[in-house]
Amino acid sequence: MSRLRSSFQEMPSLFSFDPDEAVVEKAGKQPSYIRDHRKRLRERFMTGGAGALPDYELLELVLFRAIPRQDVKPLARSLLDRFGDFNGVVSAPVPRLEEVSGVGEAVICELKIIEAAAHRLARARVLRKQVISSWDALLDYCHTSMAHRETEQFRILFLDRKNILIADEEQARGTVDHVPVYPREVIKRVLELNASALILVHNHPSGDPTPSESDIDMTNQIHNACQTMGITLHDHLIIGRSRELSFRAEGLL
Repeated sequence: MSRLRSSFQEMPSLFSFDPDEAVVEKAGKQPSYIRDHRKRLRERFMTGGAGALPDYELLELVLFRAIPRQDVKPLARSLLDRFGDFNGVVSAPVPRLEEVSGVGEAVICELKIIEAAAHRLARARVLRKQVISSWDALLDYCHTSMAHRETEQFRILFLDRKNILIADEEQARGTVDHVPVYPREVIKRVLELNASALILVHNHPSGDPTPSESDIDMTNQIHNACQTMGITLHDHLIIGRSRELSFRAEGLL
């Protein structure tokens, strides 16, 4: 027993694990200036949080694990030059990320893990919540999941009688400026979920949330179908790159 206890005490602590050092054991010694820079950056993040770091440094933190022995600052800046900001980088389509020199499978995997985590966290803040009282969180979720898409996506948020969000589903995907939506299919799904109200959401890849004539016509068709079935259409949100448009607020609904 004492021998077993002694062996256990000699094992390295899980809490002292350094991901850079783990990779370096096989790949060779990491240059000290890179190791020191990464240590300082992690310390600043842990002390001041994400707000203490500009986008390129936050992106460096993500890239550290994917590229353990190189200076990742040039790649971080290249990605930001290409995709605009941190959100644009992590949500960029895989084929476009592959076009950037220095981006391989490991980098793409790390970025997509961050994107998936962001979507799940944002969704958790609104699912099963009273939508009216958590409207800002709902808008954050819509922007996180849709603002940087390169093609149009149409989603429906289904609510119960207390305006609790019970389901969030993608109904259709389209091209850069059009997504097909069929009112009959929308109503069919509302009835399947026993929902009492809904919110329509779609994005404009151009970044401009101004509704097109087809957007307005489609919304009116769904609104009329909802009224026939006694279903409330609370709003139709169009998500742009930096802002959204509410049909309700604009008097279009």
